[in-house]
Amino acid sequence: MSRRLMGTVFQITAYTRNPAKDRRSMSLALDEMERLEALLSEWQPTSEISRINQRAGNSPVTVSNETMNVVQAGLLVSKRSQGAFDITWAALHGVYRFTKGNFRRPSPGELQRLLPNIDYQQVRINPSANTVFLGKAKMALGTGGIAKGYALDRAAALLKKRGLGNFMLFGGGQVQLSGRRADRPWRVGVQHPRQPSYFGFLELESGSIATSGDYEHTFVEPDGTRWHHILDVKTGLPARGTLSATVVAQQGILADALSTACFVLGSAKCIPLVKEFDADALVVGEDMTWAATPALKERFTQTGSL
Repeated sequence: MSRRLMGTVFQITAYTRNPAKDRRSMSLALDEMERLEALLSEWQPTSEISRINQRAGNSPVTVSNETMNVVQAGLLVSKRSQGAFDITWAALHGVYRFTKGNFRRPSPGELQRLLPNIDYQQVRINPSANTVFLGKAKMALGTGGIAKGYALDRAAALLKKRGLGNFMLFGGGQVQLSGRRADRPWRVGVQHPRQPSYFGFLELESGSIATSGDYEHTFVEPDGTRWHHILDVKTGLPARGTLSATVVAQQGILADALSTACFVLGSAKCIPLVKEFDADALVVGEDMTWAATPALKERFTQTGSL
């Protein structure tokens, strides 16, 4: 069962002995993700995230528990990654376009004007009052690197509550797993960053796997220069040195945000970071070699060369 949400297609695959009941459960899980999209999407002008952005530098906005959860998690990863993931990155919305024949990149002057508006430390939250305030008028929250993971968490919780234990949720490069696929754990391929194939796979019975790579939303110039959407917000330019970063965590919201942070940081700084969250990571560098946390290295099966 599938549905287009959050700018991508979410799909649920399940192994069940009660197809009619569990089809209803899967439909409800997709409904839940659609409800969260209406709260968390900065692309929907009536969402709570959009209202926060519209009131930036002006006044706090009262939000739901769901939005507060996402903002708090985003700030935690922003702080611990020292801004490699920054939930206020959306001040750069629209300055890049990667459409073939319509590629656009910002000028240095444009970046110089916009970069001061990216600063997660200017996000002020009041959890007791459920309010969020952006301290500068041109700031903007961007939930594209975290809301999808939260939606997967909530959908998985709903499925389990309704008695469905063996399923895989997939959406936009991230999966959420529970139980087994027939007689074995779920098997998830890890994308080769330069070929339309996998170079290995992971087998899991629980948790979430998220990958950030420079091969999506990209434009390659004739001289080989690659422009992509994963930005180093300290410069406003595409992060260099990494081709892909895959993170495994029990919570989808953390896997989602940490994969972005790890892409920007590279393996040497990523691996200590994910350990702080009891997560694991596999990072492919620009030299086409990969490094991983010890636990993930043991669970990863390489099937092809890089």
